[in-house]
Amino acid sequence: MALRSYLATEIALDHVDGLLTRREALQRLGLLGFTAVAASGVLSACADATPAPAAPSPAPAATPDYDVAAATARTEAITFPGGSGSMSGAFAAAQSPKGAVLVVHENRGLTDHIRAVTGRLAGDGYTALAPDLLSRAGGTAGAPDATAALGAISEADLVADLRSGLAELGRRASGATLGAVGFCFGGGMVWQLLNSGPTELAAAAPFYGPAPDSPAFTGAKAAVLGIFAEQDDRVNAGRDTLDRALTAAGVTHEFVTEPGAGHAFFNDTGQRYNPTAATDAYRRLLAWFGTHLG
Repeated sequence: MALRSYLATEIALDHVDGLLTRREALQRLGLLGFTAVAASGVLSACADATPAPAAPSPAPAATPDYDVAAATARTEAITFPGGSGSMSGAFAAAQSPKGAVLVVHENRGLTDHIRAVTGRLAGDGYTALAPDLLSRAGGTAGAPDATAALGAISEADLVADLRSGLAELGRRASGATLGAVGFCFGGGMVWQLLNSGPTELAAAAPFYGPAPDSPAFTGAKAAVLGIFAEQDDRVNAGRDTLDRALTAAGVTHEFVTEPGAGHAFFNDTGQRYNPTAATDAYRRLLAWFGTHLG
């Protein structure tokens, strides 16, 4: 799925789910380059294609199943060389690292939630770095609309910045085996990274990320854990394509679909958070990294 189309659908789904007003959604689609007529068409098509849920979505838990404040406190803001200058990011060092993980954020940029995930991984033994892929646009904090700003950056440049993040992670965690995890847009970028040719990655875990167009995964050596949500037809439409391409490339992989969960179920700050699915997915993530990162 082309990046611009995916980001446009993210905006449309936020509108369908009541997270954005129609006016807000049209404004954001306009920032992505859609005309008013085209933007209205995107919203209508998404509304028509999205069935009413059979039951209310699970409400966010009062608190996630980890100490968010402690996890966030483990992170520090860093800068490092990127594809077109300095990049920023959140870094957390594990006391006795079992490996090191690149954390790729959602379409909202480097948020407090992603910082907490980065620190959470460090607390569980994996030194982690979350690069801000909006660094080219002045950073997440300076972008008027993160989704539109990401849509203005080419996929090639985004992959180059992820590779810069991997290089920095390798420098800061010298000798550690490298992995990657990404969520939504970030999950899609992990797929793009895997599809971009050989990397240092030994393991990867894209969470409900869209498949690249015609993936081949030539040169990919990472063991891949694909996390999907049962109620996420848009992303799940690419699952068979990913499976076939990984199999053809001889890449070790396993796909897991969390029952009863929708897109973005892992984000404990969002309305789609599903604590049961999130807990299970994180357990599986740690087990996968434990096997393939050491």
